[in-house]
Amino acid sequence: MRDGHGECDHHTVPSPSQGRSSVSVPHHAKPRTTAVVLAGGTGQRVGLSIPKQLLKIAGKAVIEHTLTVFQNAEDIDDVIVLMAPGFVPDVEKIVAKAGLTKVTRVIEGGSTRNETTERAIAALGEGLAEGEDRNVLFHDAVRPLLSQRVIKDCVDALDRYEAVDVAIPSADTIIVTRTHGGDGEFITDVPDRSRLRRGQTPQAFKLSTIRKAYKIAAGDPNFQATDDCSVVLRYLPDVPIYVVAGDEYNMKVTQPVDVFITDKLFQLASTAAPRQADEAAYRELLSGRTLVVFGGSYGIGADIAKLAEQYGASVYALGRSTTGTHVENPEHVDDALSKAYAETGRIDYVINTAGVLRIGKLAETDNTTIQEALNVNYLAPVQIARASYKYLAETRGQLLLYTSSSYTRGRAEYSLYSSTKAAMVNLTQALADEWAGEGIRVNCVNPERTATPMRTKAFGQEPDGSLLSSEAVARTSLDVLLSAMTGHVIDVRQQDPTSDVSGSSGFEQALASVLDRQEDVS
Repeated sequence: MRDGHGECDHHTVPSPSQGRSSVSVPHHAKPRTTAVVLAGGTGQRVGLSIPKQLLKIAGKAVIEHTLTVFQNAEDIDDVIVLMAPGFVPDVEKIVAKAGLTKVTRVIEGGSTRNETTERAIAALGEGLAEGEDRNVLFHDAVRPLLSQRVIKDCVDALDRYEAVDVAIPSADTIIVTRTHGGDGEFITDVPDRSRLRRGQTPQAFKLSTIRKAYKIAAGDPNFQATDDCSVVLRYLPDVPIYVVAGDEYNMKVTQPVDVFITDKLFQLASTAAPRQADEAAYRELLSGRTLVVFGGSYGIGADIAKLAEQYGASVYALGRSTTGTHVENPEHVDDALSKAYAETGRIDYVINTAGVLRIGKLAETDNTTIQEALNVNYLAPVQIARASYKYLAETRGQLLLYTSSSYTRGRAEYSLYSSTKAAMVNLTQALADEWAGEGIRVNCVNPERTATPMRTKAFGQEPDGSLLSSEAVARTSLDVLLSAMTGHVIDVRQQDPTSDVSGSSGFEQALASVLDRQEDVS
């Protein structure tokens, strides 16, 4: 865990060819890898009465986001949490509710940073056979944007090295200062920025190495650590510390502005819905289930209905042109849900793809058009959600809403559409949190420009291949419905075959996509 400045000096280390025996680790069977999530912060700098790791961002506690990253990491076998004193039960509830099965222990941290780490090391050593070692990754609980790539790089590096840090280049000039009485601070040095890195977490070690470093440090009466790599550097100077490239967005939630930025990053980031193994899996999961699709007359809604029916679901596809269902009329919504429930005895999924796209300058838009946009694009989803609640609570089902790629960046002449679609994201996150206790999942699909009748009406015919197919969006929508996800915004994009994004993270792709949306509205 880093200090409040988040900085750490890093030195170039000799390569293995320079002959140090401590550089390389003998190759044996891959040891067990444990992530230790350090959650001892109090939240004082953010101005909170609770630890900042319990603060909710994008509908979930910060620590839940962080633990979910490790839960989904193939290279992590188990997770231990060191929590601020007095708040262990809070984390245990989060772990149980979220089904974070890799979390094996939640331990109360110590009164100091040193004591917390020593407790973690002691817990990691329990049950190990003589001579047995394990990999350990220490990570700040308040860095919830950690990428799977960084985790994998750290674990892979432990095949060769005993200590691994994560860092990024410094875009800012770093200065060294001294205080001169009451006159303030003065610069004493400006280090070469090309050799400076900003330290992040995780920091990865062989357990035997970090344990030995802390054992030696215990004999130093002046020992104090805010950083585990610095302990190895100081007390085991012959052990090289390899540096893995971090991510700029792997930020630490420390200051109030960090809360805002992190929340926005989660809102922008795409989430991939897990696909089922084969057609039989879709059939098994959907057979006997009931779907109610508002906006099911054509486009994405009709394609969802068609797919789900093929897999054995009972589907009620509703729309103005087919069933006379007006989503902006609460009675129509209630009647549709009541009928589906009366005929099948259950409602597992409620989907709303209905929407209207009206383009024009707000000052020149009449009241009727404004009211229509608000009724269909905002109030209707709210009414559908409220009416669906009792049915979805019975089946622990899911509500699926839809936003637009314009929600992150309002554009001239799209004020009504973009603003109401942005509201769907906030509604999704709020309801996912509000309904979590009943087991109801709420998600939002964000398709890029899609070939639908609504779009054709607004923009006319567009070049072949320039738009997503409604069938592709429908397929992703089914994957979301069948997943355990909740509170997510799932982007559906048409991949540019000329772009190499194989090494990009979801956050990098999402940010690039946002910048590219200035010309596009779906």
